[in-house]
Amino acid sequence: EETARENAKIIGLSAIKYGDLSNQASKDYVFDVDRFTSFEGNTGPYILYTIVRIKSILKKFGQEIPTAITVPDGAAQKALMLDMTRFSDVFAQASAEYAPHKLCAYIYDLANDFNRFYHETKILAEEDQDKKNGYIALISYCKDILETCIDLLGFSAPEKM
Repeated sequence: EETARENAKIIGLSAIKYGDLSNQASKDYVFDVDRFTSFEGNTGPYILYTIVRIKSILKKFGQEIPTAITVPDGAAQKALMLDMTRFSDVFAQASAEYAPHKLCAYIYDLANDFNRFYHETKILAEEDQDKKNGYIALISYCKDILETCIDLLGFSAPEKM
């Protein structure tokens, strides 16, 4: 029960922070708790759920995380890889413009790309060990980027949801 309460606190605070920061600071917006706390769409809980999903896959993998990413074998994997390469540019732009909403938009796109890849790829069931290791390395790097971004935005992901 204590873990559930702590997770609820983390998720709730993250939802509000993300909901606020995902809006352009120079524009008015409607503070909508129902929208901010949804697990679907451009929300903090959706981003957190994606991170927790990746952590779960990595835990089930149960081995040392490989570091070599393989050549993409599908459109979803390629899209995820390309989006991951945008991190430093997005971060630089968001920092220079004091625009955290740009970082939020980026991690929403990245979470969508990961989830598309996840639904189209049998990551842990892949029989080709090199491919599986490449998938694991890729999603591990994706998790690192997502966690770095939410840390920059001032919140963190729970271990489980």
